[in-house]
Amino acid sequence: MTRETRKSERLRAGALPDPTGVENIVEQAGDLAVYISADGEVAGISVNPDCPSLGCLDHWVGRPFENFLTVESKDKFDRRVAKMQADPDVTPRALELNHVDNATWEFPIRYTLHRVYEGGGMLLLGRDMQPIAEVQQRLVAEQTARERDQQRLRGEQTFYHVVLEASETPLILVEPEKGRIRDLNSAAAVLLGTTPETLSGSSLAQAFDGRKREELIEAMRSAAGSREARGIDLVARRNERDLKLYPEFFRAAGELFILCRVRPVDGEAGDSIEVAQVMGALFAAASDAIVITDGKGVIRDANEAFLTIADAAQLRDVRDTNLADFLVRGAVDTKLMLETASKQGRLRAYATQIASVVGTRASVEASVTRLRDPSGDFGYGFILRNTALSEGADAEVTSVVSEEAMKNVMDLVGTASLKELVSATSDVIEKLCIETAVQLTGNNRVAAAEMLGLSRQSLYVKLRKHGLINATADE
Repeated sequence: MTRETRKSERLRAGALPDPTGVENIVEQAGDLAVYISADGEVAGISVNPDCPSLGCLDHWVGRPFENFLTVESKDKFDRRVAKMQADPDVTPRALELNHVDNATWEFPIRYTLHRVYEGGGMLLLGRDMQPIAEVQQRLVAEQTARERDQQRLRGEQTFYHVVLEASETPLILVEPEKGRIRDLNSAAAVLLGTTPETLSGSSLAQAFDGRKREELIEAMRSAAGSREARGIDLVARRNERDLKLYPEFFRAAGELFILCRVRPVDGEAGDSIEVAQVMGALFAAASDAIVITDGKGVIRDANEAFLTIADAAQLRDVRDTNLADFLVRGAVDTKLMLETASKQGRLRAYATQIASVVGTRASVEASVTRLRDPSGDFGYGFILRNTALSEGADAEVTSVVSEEAMKNVMDLVGTASLKELVSATSDVIEKLCIETAVQLTGNNRVAAAEMLGLSRQSLYVKLRKHGLINATADE
């Protein structure tokens, strides 16, 4: 169908009354012109020939305009038409609508609405927004890709720092042009007598005695360029340790860097690494249960022996739980051990009982030591030795004492009333219990009162009653 034929059809439809004048003006005023009759049908349509992306839309004529709008655009168009009908004097603002055609084709048009008073129709002059929408989509895609790349970059940086810090080899990353330390791990900082934060970004020459920046960089270039592994003898400025620097060149993102391995001349670092490995093996294979906690008694690590005595299948079953959960006397014992170790640095041979996750109990002798981790926070190390083997002998002694005590009580029968016998026996048992609690807590009377379920004042009264304390010492 030619352009003249379409003009004739629109003319017969009554949309554009003057094909030689008004129609040309309408076509040039926008990319798309739609005349809608009073009943909401498309009475005429004109597409600017300079906008071929819209294609031929003559099939809209005679059909409801809303058939070619998306759901949200229908509501938007109906509200705007209702507002124009309610107030004829209002000047309508531009309206952006999304059209649908041929089921899948969707395109945005920005319309200006104009009343046609004769016949009650409406003329919509539209500007094609597809080019702008495509630019916006490309912009969103570029922004999404950029955020994805930044996230990937942050992940790579995290991996880099984790691997660098986990390395037992002291490493320093240097920018050769400026002679500046780009990065280093804690192992290298320890050899230099400071922290990574202090040295990062500073001049490498400032970390050593008797070395100028140009001289040191030249020596590093010469050593790195040599086919043999050549080290540079240096002396750390902060702790005066004799060190050896082994530099190697590498290139990243077009820039040249030097990776330096640092080794002590006296070999202390190698010895310390070997000792750390041996201590780790000892921790894992020790027959006594070993537990590492934070300052509040929360378990951070434990060896296999503790998992066995606690009937736990694996470390994650006990990690992040408080040690008090595995003690029969719970928080009383934990508080006493932590307070004593905090004040004195250590606690030796404290008798307590472990309650496993299935409810079984085992008598242990606990030794506690106050620890300090690399971050400066304090924790505690517990060594729990199972005393089940020596319980048999203790039981025999207890049995003998119990039989002797019972015999003494039986000898008193007939010399005193039953009430007096029971009262005397209760006093003996009470005294024994108080003495045991005081002994277990290392004469910590607050902890002993908690262990016995007494108030502090009641404990002092009973101590005086049984002659375990006098008024002068109390004061």
